[in-house]
Amino acid sequence: MIFVSTEEVPGKKIVKVLGVAAGSTVRAKHIGKDILAGFKNIVGGEIKGYTEMMEEARDESTKRMLENAKKMGANAVVNVRMATASLMQGAAEVYVYGTAVVLE
Repeated sequence: MIFVSTEEVPGKKIVKVLGVAAGSTVRAKHIGKDILAGFKNIVGGEIKGYTEMMEEARDESTKRMLENAKKMGANAVVNVRMATASLMQGAAEVYVYGTAVVLE
């Protein structure tokens, strides 16, 4: 399935708009990772455990959005956007959404 952050797909025509397709996930690292992140916060630098957590969350949320679009009968999603929110210390939600469409 095609998904893009633009309003249209070059060389394709949108023949039907089906609505908003969305996917989300909430992820948290275990306490050991939080302790290591606390030490990193003191000395500075990338907190790789959280970077990995966010990458996994983006991938899972995108997969869920595409599954939602497929159930709607779409063959593409345009105007894809991502949003994040911190729900509590060490846990974040990633929400991915876009417009499910049928391309010609």
